[in-house]
Amino acid sequence: MGRAILIVLDSVGIGGARDADAFGDAGADTFGHILAAASTGAADRDGLRSGPLELPNLRRLGLHRAAGHIDGDIPAGGRYGTAGEVSRGKDTPSGHWEIAGVPVLFDWGYFPRSVPAFPASLIQQIVDDSAIPGILGDRHASGTEIIAELGEASVASGKPIFYTSSDSVLQIAAHETHFGLERLYELCAVARRHVDPLNIGRVIARPFTGEDAASFRRTANRRDYSVPPPEPTVLDRAVAAGRKVIAIGKIGDIFAGHGISEVRKGDGNMALFDAMLGAVEDAADGDLVFANFVDFDMLFGHRRDVPGYAAALEAFDARLPELEARLRPGDLAIITADHGCDPTWPGSDHTRENVPVLVFGPDITPGPIGHRETFADIGESVAAYLGLSPGRHGTSFL
Repeated sequence: MGRAILIVLDSVGIGGARDADAFGDAGADTFGHILAAASTGAADRDGLRSGPLELPNLRRLGLHRAAGHIDGDIPAGGRYGTAGEVSRGKDTPSGHWEIAGVPVLFDWGYFPRSVPAFPASLIQQIVDDSAIPGILGDRHASGTEIIAELGEASVASGKPIFYTSSDSVLQIAAHETHFGLERLYELCAVARRHVDPLNIGRVIARPFTGEDAASFRRTANRRDYSVPPPEPTVLDRAVAAGRKVIAIGKIGDIFAGHGISEVRKGDGNMALFDAMLGAVEDAADGDLVFANFVDFDMLFGHRRDVPGYAAALEAFDARLPELEARLRPGDLAIITADHGCDPTWPGSDHTRENVPVLVFGPDITPGPIGHRETFADIGESVAAYLGLSPGRHGTSFL
């Protein structure tokens, strides 16, 4: 029996979601708009990249075909297709849980765009239980922008920065040393308890370093305090069958540790790629390596940075041969995404989009798999390939 490697390119959607209009995202297309921008020079940046988007390995695996951008008669190197989301949100947990076989068929709680964004009673409960002197922020915001704006005041006052987004999330930023990293984690654990009645999906610790607005930088010590999936995912089924599930990046947090045997992290996409390669080297037959590459979303999608997003795609593409060289006969690898975050779209939020499904490995016969109506087909395909019991929500395309 081979291993399975499941890779989520965080936010690399390909447009075309049947219900995009209901989310205000009709016409959003993360990959397509980056591809178009690069072809016109709109993704050029001095010292970073220039010219058309160069993704020879992803193209060979069928990305351009799946996204409807066929570039000449280039044969696919794997099976390729698309998947739509049935979960009710366009957030990270919903997308990942559905990929793992469990769609989110309930409504998350959200915080309004009013200022303040958080109920006064909620903040008072958190302050009382954590002994912090108060909070800053209390609104929808970009994390990097609000840290640049309020970071110095946070360090001086000892008050952490509370903010949210269109996702079901409470994010708390504080300085790693002046406030304390472990203290921030403890604060987030307190907040997690108090947002449970509001059905909030995640509380996220956002530690930063630096001594002024010009030098503040968020670190790799982010930690997500998530609610667990509502039923067993393919990860749980793998662990129950005695397999190892190695989580790369924020996967362990997204699943609240459920169905996770080991967590490996890295600061940025390239460090995460190194961690994934190490996990593939260590994985035994029947194991699952599940990786998330967060920079696409966090650094470039939300910041609406088209050149940065394009360069990140090219950097990931350039390293794919390293992964392919480590695949053994019988191995299965799948590249997909959890939602979109179109850097050409108004605002700074996720976008409701279909995602690519690229399936490859030494024994995988190239060809189309068509459009899958739910991301859950991905998890069920992994389950079938690893000989695990089937779930309730998807169908294997293998």
